[in-house]
Amino acid sequence: MKEYSITVVETTNPSILKFETNHFITTGKNYEFKNIDEAQNSPLAQQLFYLPFIKTVYISGNFIGLERYDIVQWNDVKDEVAQQLVEYLNAGEPIIIEEEKKTKVAVTVYAEVTPNPSTMKFVASRKIVPATFEFKNIDEAKDSELAKALFQFPFVKQVFFDENYVSVTKFDVAEWDDITMELRELIRDFIADGKDVVSLDIKAQHKPKATQVENQPEVNLDDTSLEIIDILEEYVKPAVASDGGNILFKSYDKESKTVNVILQGACSGCPSSTFTLKNGIETMLKNMMGDRINEVVALNG
Repeated sequence: MKEYSITVVETTNPSILKFETNHFITTGKNYEFKNIDEAQNSPLAQQLFYLPFIKTVYISGNFIGLERYDIVQWNDVKDEVAQQLVEYLNAGEPIIIEEEKKTKVAVTVYAEVTPNPSTMKFVASRKIVPATFEFKNIDEAKDSELAKALFQFPFVKQVFFDENYVSVTKFDVAEWDDITMELRELIRDFIADGKDVVSLDIKAQHKPKATQVENQPEVNLDDTSLEIIDILEEYVKPAVASDGGNILFKSYDKESKTVNVILQGACSGCPSSTFTLKNGIETMLKNMMGDRINEVVALNG
């Protein structure tokens, strides 16, 4: 532990005296406190202000500068003040309590158009959520500070998160050329500040592969349903994710041979989603599963 000593040094201002220390007490910063309220982050300065003759406290490098009121002369009190400073420093008491500054997270975010003209995809250079989350209004977004911030914009209609991107669906009152930059900067700054995009205890809508069933926890799926889920996960989901969307298996009706799915993000309400559904997903399932598939229906698409 360092042992401190004090040397008293006069200045050109007779009201100010410097108390030089044999060790540095701050690194690279200067501090000036004019009263005890300003000295909230300096326990040393606060203690000095209990002396009735102290007007201003300066702390910098290897010295403490003190300005006095005229009610005393330095010759009468300087030795007592120096002794008090030595005792304080050698007791290891704090001098300045620095406010912790969070290190910014290195992240870039770029905007990417999607097949849905109402939805823009904002892609981050790092993972932002562990699963998919969809919020259709600010009330649903109570567990996501980023979603709530986005819903503060009157033109934001829906927000969808996947591993490394945010899909924002807008109302027609705004044009992307006018709002994309503002949304991109908000998302980038939020992530860079190290904030959690969703709260830690929120339940993911996207469940593990074999049980990815919308709103049907703990269900026992038949073999056909499990096979459909495998195909959607392996072949369909990567494609819709690249367009800023997501697909969830809802149900399979054995009698009508109908597959019901949920489309999220950019895929929800997209003008081309019907074409994708019929000519892409439905055709793929029919080719891979034969006569067990008759039709694929999007319940909210």
